[in-house]
Amino acid sequence: MIHSLFLINNTRDIFLEKHWKSVIGRSVCDYFFEARDKAGDPENVPPSCRPLITTSSSSRYNSGLFRRMLRTLIKDNVVIVYELLEEMLDNGFPLATESNVLKEMIKPPNILRTVVNTLTGSSNVGDTLPTGQLSIVPWRRAGVKYSNNEAYFDVIEEIDAIIDKSGTTVFAEIQGVIEACVRLSGMPDLTLSFMNPRLLDDVSFHPCVRFKRWEAEHVLSFIPPDGNFTLMTYHVSAQNLVAIPVYVKQSINFFDSGSSGRLDITIGPKQTMGKTVESLSVTIPMPKTVLSTNLTATQGSHTFDLATKVLVWDIGKLNPQKLPNLKGSLSMQSGAPKPEENPSLNIDMKIQQLAISGLKVNRLDMYGEKYKPFKGVKYLTKAGKFQVRT
Repeated sequence: MIHSLFLINNTRDIFLEKHWKSVIGRSVCDYFFEARDKAGDPENVPPSCRPLITTSSSSRYNSGLFRRMLRTLIKDNVVIVYELLEEMLDNGFPLATESNVLKEMIKPPNILRTVVNTLTGSSNVGDTLPTGQLSIVPWRRAGVKYSNNEAYFDVIEEIDAIIDKSGTTVFAEIQGVIEACVRLSGMPDLTLSFMNPRLLDDVSFHPCVRFKRWEAEHVLSFIPPDGNFTLMTYHVSAQNLVAIPVYVKQSINFFDSGSSGRLDITIGPKQTMGKTVESLSVTIPMPKTVLSTNLTATQGSHTFDLATKVLVWDIGKLNPQKLPNLKGSLSMQSGAPKPEENPSLNIDMKIQQLAISGLKVNRLDMYGEKYKPFKGVKYLTKAGKFQVRT
């Protein structure tokens, strides 16, 4: 249940607030600001200190209900946001959160409708209740028709890992999501099965999924919403099941005598199942005493920001036959003490057509309709918090 909602901009100003069950004072936002300042990274803010949303926040650490709201351009459509809040929640409890249902209830804004509403004093709220609200499948509107019937599923996995300087995995976890884009006529009933579903932990489903069938057979059976939606999210937390896609050979040394240091980094593929690592980059927050760098990269480009002291090596595609290397010298502030610890390497990457957990869709079947839809599945692995210690 939600008592109050505050929307905040980058400068911590509350530009919109909404209250349901009771009015909570704006001072509650101070608890969030204090926790965020202490945590540094918004994702490290304890759940108990996340009673509100900021427009600058990543949707990754907001609840599913708020993720759907943030897709609206809040700054340009404040009135629409208020109308959505009125329909989405009833006395603080979630009521209607499906985008296709909300589109029937509240007409999307456009210039002509805005002008008409301004002149007539009317609103975007529809006069009739959406057909889906009266059916046993409230997430799907009735009478859906398409000339081309198609269903696409994207299996997206994000790997978080900490690798120590010897190459040993200290921590590894996969966070996965299956995004669906379903444009099918009528009232299709779909069944999605996997080759190895039992490796998944902490599974969360869209309300359309029949949970009892998943418990019994580990099969996703559902009547889908119309359009784009998140079918399920999951974790793979068993560290022995998490494959590390790349390895890093690194050496960063700061000398006791003199004002200099050395850096040598090489990256290669490890467990990529034959797929190419793309959009590979390395970010290194250097000690404040580093004044400049004199580095040579065999592939890609590198930059060093004098203000933030952050070194970024943008590699691109990883070529297994010619491994990328970055090495050279570091100029340090004269007379400054040797840094107490070496910086960590933050790795970013993408691997197309690979779910690093090994999860694979076996087949998709449709019942209830006679036509044959076009079906497709894509896989993507990307780095989350992937850190290599030096």
